[in-house]
Amino acid sequence: MYIIGLNGSPHKRGNTALLLETALKAAAELGARTEMIFVQEIMEKQERPFCIGCENPCPGRCYKGTEYEEVLEKLSAADGLLVGSPVYFGSVSGQLKSFWDKTRRLRRANKLLNTVGAVLTVGAAPYGGQETTLRAVHDMMFVQGMIVVGGSHEESPGHHGVCARQSAEKDTYALKRAVLIGKRVVQVCEATASLRKQR
Repeated sequence: MYIIGLNGSPHKRGNTALLLETALKAAAELGARTEMIFVQEIMEKQERPFCIGCENPCPGRCYKGTEYEEVLEKLSAADGLLVGSPVYFGSVSGQLKSFWDKTRRLRRANKLLNTVGAVLTVGAAPYGGQETTLRAVHDMMFVQGMIVVGGSHEESPGHHGVCARQSAEKDTYALKRAVLIGKRVVQVCEATASLRKQR
């Protein structure tokens, strides 16, 4: 299994990264090959970082030959995606939204169809928009035809995903949920592997 963590935070070593690293470590302990991708770093290198819907269907001309195109190839090969974002005004970061908007070619080619997805997020307050941010990413995943999973039922009823409060390193409940969701993604990837062979 190949599991990618997408860090949608502008901070490479912040709260979002910690949650993703915790989940990816749990996935790796179950035998998955894992990789972290820092979205801002990729988008900063784009001459045109925002999708303007210049053509339909998308030819991918604006990112041809760039690192962004290489990342899309990795996403196409992944069995699962763990997507992390801080809460910005009750939703995802601009970096993550910009990154995802430019995945139109993957949708047309069904490259993320049946890829397993889960979300981790962190906000400044206990009820600071974490669940609305999770649901925003869920909607992005649903449009791609992904299999969206919430938290694990292993130790308690599941939730929409991992909701942490800053500072994430002190949120022991969220870190525990990150471990469980990392394992859950691998389990669902294993159970649905045959579906991805059809893409």
